[in-house]
Amino acid sequence: MLDQDALDTLFQQAHTHQGWQPRDVSDAQLHQLYDTLKWAPTAFNGSPARFVFVKSAEQRARLAACASAGNAPKIEQAPVTVIVAMDLAFYEQFPLLSPHVDGQAFFAGKSAAIDTFAMRNSSLQGGYLILAARALGLDCGPMSGFDEGKVNEAFFAGTTLKANFLCSLGYGVPEKVRPRAPRLPFDQACKIV
Repeated sequence: MLDQDALDTLFQQAHTHQGWQPRDVSDAQLHQLYDTLKWAPTAFNGSPARFVFVKSAEQRARLAACASAGNAPKIEQAPVTVIVAMDLAFYEQFPLLSPHVDGQAFFAGKSAAIDTFAMRNSSLQGGYLILAARALGLDCGPMSGFDEGKVNEAFFAGTTLKANFLCSLGYGVPEKVRPRAPRLPFDQACKIV
């Protein structure tokens, strides 16, 4: 069982960050981040998420141009913003990732099944990214306020990838963190049957 400090880091004291210190996140840290999150489970071990770590000022400006007015500055200021994408041809990796499953039979030509699987499991992997980043000492600013079509055109044209959500990474500015908002109580959010 994790101790209280770990639970605080991952959940109970963690916040979505709005502002960023001018500190670099190294390529080695990004490799460590992926090498940590990749072991978390997905259905059939399908791992449809693809992560584009947008670091250069030029590419951050390109991504910010696809975001809402409120999110653009967050992307420009963060040392890294990850495009958590999903590969709609994920099942082509099944011979490596899940050799006991016939991915072609399950998914080839079945767009509704592909879309559902890719969205569900890339979202899981995006959540794992946030937890792994926090565990490794990084702060996170996940966001969905962006034009998906613009991001797909700017970063994924001619590929089988589609954007799911964005998440800035770095070292947050504590003064720019909003006060903790309430959460639903157990009896309102849960049911034991």
